[in-house]
Amino acid sequence: MLLKGYDLGPLVPGESLLVHPGFWSNYLLAMCSDGGRAERPAPEWFGEDGADVDALSEVLFDPELWPVFRVPAEDGPGAVVIHRNLDGDYGTDYLLTHPGRSYAEQIASWDGDFSGTGLTWPELIRIADNPSLAAEGVQDTTTRLLLLLPLLTDQDVPEAASARLTAALTAVGAPLNTASIAAEHLLAHLAKRSRHDPTWASPLSGS
Repeated sequence: MLLKGYDLGPLVPGESLLVHPGFWSNYLLAMCSDGGRAERPAPEWFGEDGADVDALSEVLFDPELWPVFRVPAEDGPGAVVIHRNLDGDYGTDYLLTHPGRSYAEQIASWDGDFSGTGLTWPELIRIADNPSLAAEGVQDTTTRLLLLLPLLTDQDVPEAASARLTAALTAVGAPLNTASIAAEHLLAHLAKRSRHDPTWASPLSGS
């Protein structure tokens, strides 16, 4: 699989890092900062501590090695998440793969804020819940959901979304009492983005 625009980047498979303490705080904690509640976000919300976060951040943001997380899907588009560790231009890029294409194409990025084309909740769930068992990458649907979550640009998520997100966070090690708080903050942050206009062409269409 060619990653369009990343031919010179030192990409390495990152899936083994997903089970390391500190990963989810590095990946999601910044998105909990404006959830509209008084609690200050902390790594403990994810069952982690500051030392874990600092230690893993050195790996995740190493300019010499850019971790890549592959989210292949069965019978439809999949996704690729890349830590873009350019000196002075750190960020996370989100790419989609499409059946019949030999390359993945970037649709969004996170550089302290989100830019690009996101997904509705049904689109996000469609990818998360349909892993391609024949392809290399993340197969666990819970982990896939959390990796794709930053792409959510849908204010009209169903009521069940909070419960599902809480369950996902608990499954990766967050205590139940703080997983619900983290889920609430994350959804509140994502809901503040521009409304997903239903007239826009979906990035899943391949157009």
